[in-house]
Amino acid sequence: IVEDPEPTGPFGAKGVGEPALIPTAPAVLNAIADALGERIYHLPANLERVQEAARRRSQKGGKG
Repeated sequence: IVEDPEPTGPFGAKGVGEPALIPTAPAVLNAIADALGERIYHLPANLERVQEAARRRSQKGGKG
């Protein structure tokens, strides 16, 4: 292990886990869109929004 402090971080610390969180919401929303055939454009993608997307898809006559 080579210590290389970050001058702008607290006590020389560097962020490690934050970059992995960036694609999480788009990945989940794309999975919902693939499953339902209808997109959700606003977060949070809670139960009500998922059910509304499913209703919209049903009203269009689609399967899913």
